[in-house]
Amino acid sequence: MEPPGPQVRPLGGAAEVQMCQAIFPSHANHRGELSAGQLLKWIDTTACLAAEKHAGVSCVTASMDDIQFEETARVGQIIIIKAKVIRAFTTSMEIGIKVIVQDTFTRSQKLVSVAFSTFVAKPVGKEKICLKPVTLLTEQDQVEHDLASERRKVRLQHMDTFQSLMKESSKLDDAICEQEDGMISTGDTWVQSIELVLPPHANHHGNTFGGQIMAWMETVANISASRLCSSHPILKSVDMFKFWGPSTIGDRLVFNAIVNNTFQNWVEVGVRVEAYNCDEWSKGQGRHINSAFLIYYAIDDNEELIIFPRVKPISKDDVRRYRGAIVRKRIRLGRRYVISHKEDIPLCIHWDTSNQAYLSHSNVDALKALAAKSGWEITSVVGKVKMHTLEERDVLSVWVEKQVGRPAKLAFSLLSDFTKRPQWDPHYLSCKVIDWVSDDDTIYYITCPKVSSSKPIDLVVLVSRRKPVKDSNTYVVAVKSVTLASVPPSPQYNRSEITCAGFLIQAVDSSSCTVSYLIQISSSTLPYFAGNIGGWSRSIEETAASCIQFIEETNDTFMNK
Repeated sequence: MEPPGPQVRPLGGAAEVQMCQAIFPSHANHRGELSAGQLLKWIDTTACLAAEKHAGVSCVTASMDDIQFEETARVGQIIIIKAKVIRAFTTSMEIGIKVIVQDTFTRSQKLVSVAFSTFVAKPVGKEKICLKPVTLLTEQDQVEHDLASERRKVRLQHMDTFQSLMKESSKLDDAICEQEDGMISTGDTWVQSIELVLPPHANHHGNTFGGQIMAWMETVANISASRLCSSHPILKSVDMFKFWGPSTIGDRLVFNAIVNNTFQNWVEVGVRVEAYNCDEWSKGQGRHINSAFLIYYAIDDNEELIIFPRVKPISKDDVRRYRGAIVRKRIRLGRRYVISHKEDIPLCIHWDTSNQAYLSHSNVDALKALAAKSGWEITSVVGKVKMHTLEERDVLSVWVEKQVGRPAKLAFSLLSDFTKRPQWDPHYLSCKVIDWVSDDDTIYYITCPKVSSSKPIDLVVLVSRRKPVKDSNTYVVAVKSVTLASVPPSPQYNRSEITCAGFLIQAVDSSSCTVSYLIQISSSTLPYFAGNIGGWSRSIEETAASCIQFIEETNDTFMNK
């Protein structure tokens, strides 16, 4: 009796594939960890196979969105890469990629990365391509399908957004011209390498394998970053690989890498790739085929993050790249929710009347602590409104500062009454009081409009207000989410949470004040801020201007009511 044949288990959707690879020493770097270049090869291959499974024709890589590496994989472990077509447009497709590392013995798994790639179908001859739509099987498929449209808009408007922010950045004060001891010229980090494309480097279309080009780019970028530290840099993320054109067997690929800017414990390296055939090589006329920006960090012998020295731009191109790195950092922050779409872990802070004094004080203290943190960076200045951001590991915070021509006491009275917020804030549809806890504390139920095609969100929040104490001129309105059994989540809304937010109002003189709004952003609230942070929206500035108008047009007699 013959043994049964292999059992093939379907992977859910028709355009989904999975690759499993055992990590051998030949795949690893000097630390015994899977090299980033090898992983990029596997990712690109898996994504291409998913694209071709859906399209039924050959496909080529157009771009790879931001890739964030959450975990490292080591020799002896197993890499599992899942790729599926999220959405098909006319001739292009977005491929969702999930990378997992699995321990061989315990079979425990950790997420390495989630990424999105764009592939273009190649027509046969003069045949026109019109890709079939993706079949949506689950609610999660629908969510990702909708987000794919947003991600595509971000990609298409990326260059316009970048140019706009570059013009804006020239108006902001930065430290380009400041001289510091230990600064390193960006020119000292320049690295060039050349590769000859041979048959093993070509894919099944005859073009240079996209994953191979990405691997070569990572190698030269790593060398460039190493010029700034006495350690081996570790790839943290990639800020979009963009393929501008193909190359083929026999081409010479020239890779140029240089450090654009450093940001405390990480560094951005830019890589440009030009291709030359024999004729172009003799004439020195290459073709620009690829660009990418790679982010590295490094650790010392004690596993502590290394602080990179600041770089000093010398030429006009150096200054342009230096400013460009600052702008790309801002755009990455804005793209975060449409790229990763991570879910929050509920905090579940229960409202307890027996512990209300502690919850109120902790609410106020958390807001003050957020404002006192170092590292806030100005990202935009529009009229009377300044916007700052603070990035700490995986936590992003926003601080919007505005000048108001009215007394601080009036601003405090208006902003601490959340039932009035829908009058000036379009992000608040309704806000009603659930419980007047005390003179200083109120619990509200808030509803907000939906963003794109997702459900609208609702919140239950504790608002704690404090007037200035001795030796202070600051009014405080602190906000954080709480849970109440009497207000359970509704199927009509996505219940959201605010971990820390609120207003700090400081008197400038008897007739004017500075109002600061701070918020620690969650994945459910980030869509309301992402456009501003990324530079393709002015909704925060418009809301701030509306708030200023609301306060300035309110009569002083309101305070006496």
